[in-house]
Amino acid sequence: MSVIYAARWVLPIISPSIQDGAIAVDNSTIVAVGPRPDVVARFPHSRITDFGEAAILPGFVNAHSHLELTVMRGFLEREENDFFAWLRKLTVARLAMTTEDLVVSATCGAIEAARAGVTCLGDASSAATQAIRALREVGLRGIVYQESFGPDPKLARENVAKLREQIAELRTLEDDLVRVGVSPHAPYTVSGRQLDLISRLAIDEKLPVMMHAAESQAEQLFMLEGLGPFAEGLRARGIEWEAPGLSTIQYLEGHGVLETKPLFAHCINVDDRDLELIKRAGAGIAHCPKSNAKLGHGRAPFSTFVSRGLNVGLGSDSVASNNTCDIVEEARFAALLTRLTSAAGHDCSAITAEQAVFAATLGGARAMGRPIGALAEGMQADIAVVNLSGAHQQPVRDPAAALVFSSSGRDVLLTMVAGREIYRDGHVSGLDESELRRRLATIRIRLDGSV
Repeated sequence: MSVIYAARWVLPIISPSIQDGAIAVDNSTIVAVGPRPDVVARFPHSRITDFGEAAILPGFVNAHSHLELTVMRGFLEREENDFFAWLRKLTVARLAMTTEDLVVSATCGAIEAARAGVTCLGDASSAATQAIRALREVGLRGIVYQESFGPDPKLARENVAKLREQIAELRTLEDDLVRVGVSPHAPYTVSGRQLDLISRLAIDEKLPVMMHAAESQAEQLFMLEGLGPFAEGLRARGIEWEAPGLSTIQYLEGHGVLETKPLFAHCINVDDRDLELIKRAGAGIAHCPKSNAKLGHGRAPFSTFVSRGLNVGLGSDSVASNNTCDIVEEARFAALLTRLTSAAGHDCSAITAEQAVFAATLGGARAMGRPIGALAEGMQADIAVVNLSGAHQQPVRDPAAALVFSSSGRDVLLTMVAGREIYRDGHVSGLDESELRRRLATIRIRLDGSV
């Protein structure tokens, strides 16, 4: 039997907001969206849950995360002014984590996401098996991208053979909610030859691809001039690097990556030619404004992405570089940052609240190539309900503005994935959160003593 969820506002995203609206859900599917009287008339015998002064909208999509790093929240604050040192300390700590540590860390991250109304994640992981376990344990939807590293072209075939084995094993864990993808980590950690091979693998095996791209000034210096900490790091390992003298996006095009319709995380240092290549390829962008700012990397041209019709969503990146997995907060920061830079003449236009909500939902889904992100009959019932009755939100006249500029993930009342309520009334279904947090704290104590 169908269940009806009602609230003062329903935001379908692909159609105008509905005041005094409702949706009906049957198993995993939305079977009606509209004014409450109309939905109730269609399903007169359905149980009704009325959330009152709240907004019902598609679940938020976190297009770029690293759940396995949740234990490192606040761990790298002192290194944030030196990205190379930041990466080095993170890597050392990550290698000190056991398989079970990774499961606990990723599961705590997935819990945080569910509590903040996130229903789908694009998670980059060096331990994809553990990330998949975490998503399935909490009940989230997502793509887990198995990371691949290897800056030495002599080892490219060996590295990709290992990746192929990993993917074969990971695919046995796929289900209706969680898919497997691949992530050649970044242009400074993966050789051009390895990029060629991974691109071919992804096309042949129909694997989603995610890659960190155009993220920092250090990366740009590495690509254009062959200088800086990344180039020096390769030389110290005896690995030759000849700078292509191209932007990251143009370099990746030459190695077949754009043929995979990838999801690019960050895209801070991009020009008109880069954006044209991304659009022509049908690629997506995960815009991570808070992480970009916290690490001092700069400002991606978000409003330009939007005005050019690119598939762009929002990502938290890891809590090691952001400190929260809150896509509502990410949407607010993204929108406000465009207004600041627009006033300074650096961006073409300011982002509206409606555009920010779109990026947080359907935009992220499109960037990831997932058929979710909206409320419409026949779509999967991935839903977030956000309370709008707080003193910090009243009075509400525009629900999108109230969501983006007055709310946060802490205002979420319900998170539903494929018709299943995974978070409601302050509790994530079926998990002992207190025990998981205790174990997370124990792991962190050990990591603090390891570096």
